[in-house]
Amino acid sequence: MTNILTVFTLLFFSACFVQAQASFVNLGFESANLTPIPQGQFGTFVPISQALPGWMRFLGTNPVSSVLQNNYALGSPNISIFGPNWTTAQGIIEGQYTVLLQGGVGSGDTSLLQTGLVPIGSQSLRFKASGGNNFPVNFTVSLSGQQLSPLPLSSGPNYTLYGADISAFSGQAGELKFTALSYTIGPNNLLLDSIVFSPIPVPEPAPIALLTLAVAMLFLCTRFRRRPVK
Repeated sequence: MTNILTVFTLLFFSACFVQAQASFVNLGFESANLTPIPQGQFGTFVPISQALPGWMRFLGTNPVSSVLQNNYALGSPNISIFGPNWTTAQGIIEGQYTVLLQGGVGSGDTSLLQTGLVPIGSQSLRFKASGGNNFPVNFTVSLSGQQLSPLPLSSGPNYTLYGADISAFSGQAGELKFTALSYTIGPNNLLLDSIVFSPIPVPEPAPIALLTLAVAMLFLCTRFRRRPVK
């Protein structure tokens, strides 16, 4: 009887611990509570609690309490939120809002991070990103302090869909962090949107490469067979 009570007690506290770990929120950045800015006008700094609920912003290792709305920096590290009225070349990827992370000159890394519980059964982290008018963009993604290796999965009209294997983190609490790295030549802008924890695994790059090579070799063999003999 004592053993049974002990097991139930452990299960109870385990359940309480899991419930205490909050899930990730606002992964599409659509929870912003902002006053719309007339189209064609630039905004100013707004509190991050209103612009990006659930997220924290860091310039280097320094936390920052505000972000720009419908505006961006020139040469300095920065985070902006675009929307709901924003139609320039660095446009909104999906929904009403998209976030811009700008790496600064020299040592100006810019990070956006959140701590939460990775849903049980998650196999991959997927997100839509773009460099705007600046390619390639130099960024990193980490979960629980471990660098992920995002792979491009497909392309949209103004973004690339990336996927990274996170199967080892399923059901665990951890810090999700996106960083636009500093630069020495040219702006480093990362437009980010539509972050999803997916039960679908990321395709292995090796089989994809082998399949591509096999198709190419088959094509070459076919051409050689059809070449007339002189």
